[in-house]
Amino acid sequence: MILKIEHVGSTSVPGLAAKPIIDLDVVVPSRQCLPDAISRLATLGYAHEGDLGVAGREAFRRAGNDVPYHETRRTWMSHHLYVCDAHSQELARHIAFRDFLRANPDQALAYGNLKRQLAAQFPHDMDLYIQGKQEFVEDILRKAGWVKQS
Repeated sequence: MILKIEHVGSTSVPGLAAKPIIDLDVVVPSRQCLPDAISRLATLGYAHEGDLGVAGREAFRRAGNDVPYHETRRTWMSHHLYVCDAHSQELARHIAFRDFLRANPDQALAYGNLKRQLAAQFPHDMDLYIQGKQEFVEDILRKAGWVKQS
């Protein structure tokens, strides 16, 4: 059973600089629903990739002829699909970050500027690009009142 689908990530914040990739969190009631979600998503052409190192967020990829490609012939997905249980810290983090940026356009602008700077600085190194955003993201989460549970 799906409780809701949340549009998260940079494309969910009006005016925020973003790659043309939509991030979607499919919310299920509990981790016990994951096997059913994996099975149902497989019928739609999604392959489960595990948590990819992010606890509380199960990643899925769509493979097939209908997946667009970048000019380098790398797969360029139009969306990222994740399944999170309703009590997942990662889901709560996504929502807190998104909602704070939506409510604070000045912070969204600053984040967009940082992302542009990092994209220019690290055009071929996604890891360094992500590392460069980390401090800003953590600061926004603190301002949003999100507290990581132990």
